[in-house]
Amino acid sequence: MDTRWLAAAVLGGVMMAPSVWAEGESRVMITPDLYSFKVMHDGTEYDIMRNQDPEHRIHSLYETTSRGLPQAMHPFAPHAVETLGEREFIHYMMQAQQDDSVMIVDTRTIGWHVRLTIPGARNYPYTMMDDEGDREWALDDFGVTSNAEGGYDFSQAKTLAMFCNGYWCGQTPAMIRKLLALGYPAEKLKYYRGGMQAWTSLGFTVIGDGAE
Repeated sequence: MDTRWLAAAVLGGVMMAPSVWAEGESRVMITPDLYSFKVMHDGTEYDIMRNQDPEHRIHSLYETTSRGLPQAMHPFAPHAVETLGEREFIHYMMQAQQDDSVMIVDTRTIGWHVRLTIPGARNYPYTMMDDEGDREWALDDFGVTSNAEGGYDFSQAKTLAMFCNGYWCGQTPAMIRKLLALGYPAEKLKYYRGGMQAWTSLGFTVIGDGAE
């Protein structure tokens, strides 16, 4: 993974080295050197960090294990869509705060998004791809324009780091497959496979009506 984002994090003041804490004090870290970072969401700044309560448990929305079949690690072959873990996803979260060509996209239906989501994510439900008006609106936000031949120009398409409910959820895969079918560049589509289930299992910051 490109580690230049870690250098940028140092310059941006988002890293907290263990040496600055009181002796014997322990913290639940994101990486060995990264404790927290900030993102903006609808005009409010949030600290992204892991829950520091040693008794904290996974959110009740994601505590059951009887969900559907797990998605493949690389479900879009032969398209080269990158599958992300948490640290890679965080790289894109941090990048999106400084670079308008990167977006964090919650592909779940609106009810899921309102109930619980990751700060900094913008909601474009996968169902938008099935309605022409909604699809054109989403593509416009993604930096896609129409060309003279009646197709799409993806030369300014944004990099989309996308997530849904978890390893078993098909909403992001459905969205990505529809974008690929339209010609969206595979290298600009990123799949956070663990989604909300993985995010909450690690105690990361969440927001929404159902935040505990």
